Amino acid sequence: MRPTFAALTLVLGLAAPLAAQGTPGQPGPGQTPHPDPFGGAFFPPELVMRYQTVIDLQDAQRATLQQAIQQAQSAALSSQFKLGAEGEKLAKLIQGNVLDETAVLEQVDHVLAAEREVKRAQIGLLVRIKNTLTPAQQAKLRELRGATQ
Repeated sequence: MRPTFAALTLVLGLAAPLAAQGTPGQPGPGQTPHPDPFGGAFFPPELVMRYQTVIDLQDAQRATLQQAIQQAQSAALSSQFKLGAEGEKLAKLIQGNVLDETAVLEQVDHVLAAEREVKRAQIGLLVRIKNTLTPAQQAKLRELRGATQ
């Protein structure tokens, strides 16, 4: 498990300086951040569950959400195992004094692809949650979320 953590730390550590520089249209260090485009668009499952009575969540909606959450958890577990395996492979590749750059970068691509699967599953769940809620329920959750922040 330790090599996986080291490999993922390496990948994220390499990405951090690039992210800190900012990209065109996005601020760098010391600049005013732009609003998060996802910020208020989605509703995490915990928020919906916490306020299900307040937003008058119907039984059919609850069943739909439970099924979507179970499917997402199953997919996430599978993706997490894949991510761990790919991270371990990367960790082995970076142990030597002289590295095969092509092999390392190819394995980084595999790690990033596994991360993409995890994030895609997470966003897919958030989309299904939002599509299950009525506009009135969404408005109430936005109001409740604002009151707790």
